[in-house]
Amino acid sequence: MDRAIRAKALHFPGSNAGSMTYFDDGVLLIRDGTVVDFDDASRLESKGFDLGQCESYPEHLLMPGFIDPHIHFPQWDVVASFGTRLLEWLETYTFPAERRFADPEFAEVAAEEFCDGLLAAGTTTAMAYSSSHAVATEALFRAAERRSMRLLTGKVLMDQNAPDGVRDVMPAAISESEALLKAWHGRGRLGYVITPRFAGTSTPEQLSAAGELFARYPDAWVQTHLSETIEEINWTASIHPSAKDYFGIYEDAGLANARAMMGHCIHLTAEEIRRMAGSGAAAIFCPSSNLFLGSGLMPYERLMEAGIPVGLASDVGGGPQICLLHTMADAYKVLQLQGYPLSAKEAFFQVTKGNAQVLQIDSFVGDFTPGKEADFILIDPEKSPEVSRRVARAQTIDERLFALMMLGDARVIAQASTLGQCRISKRSEGT
Repeated sequence: MDRAIRAKALHFPGSNAGSMTYFDDGVLLIRDGTVVDFDDASRLESKGFDLGQCESYPEHLLMPGFIDPHIHFPQWDVVASFGTRLLEWLETYTFPAERRFADPEFAEVAAEEFCDGLLAAGTTTAMAYSSSHAVATEALFRAAERRSMRLLTGKVLMDQNAPDGVRDVMPAAISESEALLKAWHGRGRLGYVITPRFAGTSTPEQLSAAGELFARYPDAWVQTHLSETIEEINWTASIHPSAKDYFGIYEDAGLANARAMMGHCIHLTAEEIRRMAGSGAAAIFCPSSNLFLGSGLMPYERLMEAGIPVGLASDVGGGPQICLLHTMADAYKVLQLQGYPLSAKEAFFQVTKGNAQVLQIDSFVGDFTPGKEADFILIDPEKSPEVSRRVARAQTIDERLFALMMLGDARVIAQASTLGQCRISKRSEGT
């Protein structure tokens, strides 16, 4: 084995939270960057494996790395910016910050820091929005490649209602996107995402051209925003008056199928929910951002019952924390307000196997099935006094997970590894 990690351990090998497998003393075996076996230590020993080979972390929790399906690379510098709602927030904070990413040197440094920040927070896979600049998108791909991260991203498309420095022009915007796609899509663990920011910042011509690009490359992805605030919905309707509704704008452009990730989806009509479910497009739940910007409460249970795949994401920078433990805690609070008690099992499933399923990458990552890519994290409750105290009193794994979800933050991520290689470590090596 290249590595053998021994700790308290869990994963979700099935298609829902009920499939959770937990070992109080588990071992993950890794060779050539992939999972060879994952089992109880005593069973592996009975099959002849020498447990003395293990890196041992008896009080840590080993699990697959977190997967974030909606995060903005250029917005990390504007997290926790005070006091505005979505449209004003974009004008006041986001667009000025994103303008700086036209500078290749700035973008290169920012990409390195962003990828390290993801790993330090336990996120080993992400679908990220870049800026509207090709140089920034290339910088992000390079930084992820150096760390063997599975990263999906794309140049943001926005040819109207945006200031100089971030507004792109047609047809160059699509040509740049296609060039980036040809250079990076499918290169190692990287994938390209066709990325119209949202319908309000793209002309009908740009959206149609993006749809045509998607038709030419159907194994790429689409990411955009949908029905985040009432003000945004009304504004978008005035810009696209011929569309039947907000979701219809993306339908008409050919941007709505099972590889399309629609951020937020808070204020969808019943008719939009029906058609979205039929399209296969996914809704990405961003509770921290929705609370921070006062956007509303996503009807998570209603969308799930309609058959819409739902992912759970940080949405940095609208979301003020990059660690998905915070996101899970905010999801619990948002859903409590709607009478849906989110269990810790469901939350941890969502940010691992669930998000892998939504992004259609679960054949590669999300659990420890033999043959899958060995992306994992080690969680150390002792790194946070609050978490340590509460976890010490937990009677079951469900209680332990709930304490981590509600009290944990990036401090408790002791190690993050991709393809079996440690990329971030915040503690001494195991024994």
